[in-house]
Amino acid sequence: MLRYRQTVDFSLRGDTHGAALATQSRSVSIEHYENFPVASALCPARLRPAVLAIYAFARTADDLADEGDAPASERLAALRAYRTDLLASFEGRAHSPQWHAVFTRLSDARRAHDLPLAPFLHLLDAFERDTHAEPYRDRSELLSYCSLSANPVGRLLLHLYGVHGEAQHRRSDAICSALQLINFWQDLGLDLSRRRVYVPLQDAGRHGVDLRDPAALRDGPATQALVSELCEWARGLMLQGAPLACELPGRVGWELRLVVQGGLRILDKIARMRHATIARRPVVGAADLPAMLWGALRMRPLTMGGAR
Repeated sequence: MLRYRQTVDFSLRGDTHGAALATQSRSVSIEHYENFPVASALCPARLRPAVLAIYAFARTADDLADEGDAPASERLAALRAYRTDLLASFEGRAHSPQWHAVFTRLSDARRAHDLPLAPFLHLLDAFERDTHAEPYRDRSELLSYCSLSANPVGRLLLHLYGVHGEAQHRRSDAICSALQLINFWQDLGLDLSRRRVYVPLQDAGRHGVDLRDPAALRDGPATQALVSELCEWARGLMLQGAPLACELPGRVGWELRLVVQGGLRILDKIARMRHATIARRPVVGAADLPAMLWGALRMRPLTMGGAR
């Protein structure tokens, strides 16, 4: 299941899935909880429609892949129809009326900002994979999934801000993959109850955790040691990409600092729970915002875990 935890503002509403999509168009669902800011108050007004268009595209596709009780074959067929409309939108052809609001908004953003097609296709590749998800053998396989499901969003946002350097892309990828992994470890109990396994088999085997019946897993020394190791992996990735937030100017840099601090805050809460996230899901609320702001103020390129 692809995790789109981006938010429209930063008025956190009691957990890491953050703020209601209050400034978003009425045609886009606001019923989902989200994690990290995409079109917050820090986002320049001229870019906000494009950011929301990207979000609406991803949120709708995520729902096609994951919401409701439709069989995998129907979900896959819907996503393929969605892909057809995406291609039509980018080629200037008429799209079907089924997702008219999504693709009208996206067409406007594409023309205004010369958005590239490839990241959107990669996102759909990830959504299609979600309809028949199988366990990931190792970390490289899971990161390959993140490269489709999370990293394209970061690259699209960098494109909007006019940032095109390869070094910046690599750091953005590290942050986005880290956020995806953090969501996995944060939502571990929920995913396992639905028999969705994002824990690499290699890591689980090393800790003696049997994933053959995910719904039967319970917190214990083995699973907690496993989650601890996986969280350190995610933290390392986050610190690897974090200098990007100090390199980007103005409001985008400060927004990214808060994104980084939000992810690190979740990891800290998981650690305080002794990594027992199968039974209980850690949440971040408004009370955590001062600490996140303080962490954002203290960020310096040369103090981010040797990320340079």
